[in-house]
Amino acid sequence: MIQSTRKSLRQNAGEMGMRFLIILFLSFAPTLAAAASDRVALVIGMADYATVPDLENTLNDARGIADTLTEVGFDVTRVMDGSGTELRDTLDAFAFRAETADLALIYYAGHGVEVEGRNFLIPVDARVENNADIQRQGVSLDQLLAVVDGARTMRIVILDSCRDNPFGGRLDPALQQAAQTGTSVPRSTAPGTRSTGQSGLAPPSPDSGTLVAYAAEDGKTALDGQGKHSPFAKALMETLPKKGLEISLMFRQVRDRVLELTNNQQEPHTYGSLSGTPFYLAGSEEGDLPIEDPKRAWSEIQPAQELRLAALAEKGDTRSMLGLAYMRMNAADHRYAPSEAVKLLQRAADKGSAEAQYELALAYEKGLGVAQEIDKAVELMHKAAAQDMPDALNDLGFFYFQGDMGVPRDVPRALKLFERAAIQRHPEAMFNFAAMIDDGEIAGKGPKDAGDLLYRALRSGSRDVFRILQERPTMFKLETRKALQRRLSDRAFYEGPIDGQFGPGTQRGIRAAFGALEG
Repeated sequence: MIQSTRKSLRQNAGEMGMRFLIILFLSFAPTLAAAASDRVALVIGMADYATVPDLENTLNDARGIADTLTEVGFDVTRVMDGSGTELRDTLDAFAFRAETADLALIYYAGHGVEVEGRNFLIPVDARVENNADIQRQGVSLDQLLAVVDGARTMRIVILDSCRDNPFGGRLDPALQQAAQTGTSVPRSTAPGTRSTGQSGLAPPSPDSGTLVAYAAEDGKTALDGQGKHSPFAKALMETLPKKGLEISLMFRQVRDRVLELTNNQQEPHTYGSLSGTPFYLAGSEEGDLPIEDPKRAWSEIQPAQELRLAALAEKGDTRSMLGLAYMRMNAADHRYAPSEAVKLLQRAADKGSAEAQYELALAYEKGLGVAQEIDKAVELMHKAAAQDMPDALNDLGFFYFQGDMGVPRDVPRALKLFERAAIQRHPEAMFNFAAMIDDGEIAGKGPKDAGDLLYRALRSGSRDVFRILQERPTMFKLETRKALQRRLSDRAFYEGPIDGQFGPGTQRGIRAAFGALEG
């Protein structure tokens, strides 16, 4: 999404004597290059189960998806027939790597079970006798979402495992006996599906910016396939390598292909709301694009896809409305038409899109494509903030702190807004809040809290924060600098003394935590 103009560096702020982030942009050091992969994936395949029905095609599917993702430029980690311990250890390591990636993706092919409204994935060594065993030994979908949650731009979880637990409080007697004897049960129930029952997983509720894709709609089962791959995996492998195919349209093509392959017996479904930032899994036709500039990135979409977006927008898809609006907000695009962009944003905002409300607020603030109305801009900013939209929270915090945009100065309210934005991992808000803690303005919080926030802002990929910590660390007090060093040390980015002195060792740790190499 378009970045707020209210982001910046710390300075003295009037009579309160508080150092604050003001409007100032920094150029990024040209000698730095990204070290971490911008796209990372974890591919999991489970087939040879100890006490639940074996599966036939899941390992083929996982290997095929892993190979496809590798071909299009993902850094792929694989887990095949992994134990519970191996799976959890790999998830922990992957979560750490995901923090410096633009996109983190997990694909899982194997048994999944719904227990009491929660979805669980089953490692091959699980000894399953009842629901408590599933909850204790399985890995929940919530855990997978937490693993990808730190990725900087986009998060995707794909489950080729739409199954549930049809046995209620106790499992099928054959599975109970297998659990007691340690034998394996051949796949026998619901022939042709990856299922131990007739229903699928519960619908998820991922956060904004996260997409969960099911091989079949919630409450339905997915076919295992008659050949080497399941219909869903086959469709993914055919569609993923297509260059210039925006991610939302890619998943729609996958859905259409699965319907075709299964004679309309199986329909994949996606859940969640992606941000307005476009993403091309196999890359753009024009090469790499700056994902922080959605106006330019959306402008590169192919004409056929633009027509598809227009059709989806007519049906009420707010992300398609946003994409079309961003194209018309790009002054370098022949379709530049701010007034048309405002109309699209208004439609999406009326349907509850927080990002559209925020972008429309900026349009009213600047008088771009519409007459300038500051009161209207603030009203829309409040609507977006009510949905915890990070940029809106941060901007409102700035307004109330400075008494700007006709908003009365209200420092306590500003602090609450900055804290809410920091919780949503807004980089400048995390920096702002760390600065206020460092100044002693936040009751009950001290240097450790400030150091943690600075570390998280650094890991979020904020170039401004990275540059500040490289060039002006002494704007923070000694104890806060020590706290940041401890966080770097805890994560093996720094091995030197905890002295608050940001010498070469600490600077190397800051670069490593940010995810950069000297080039």
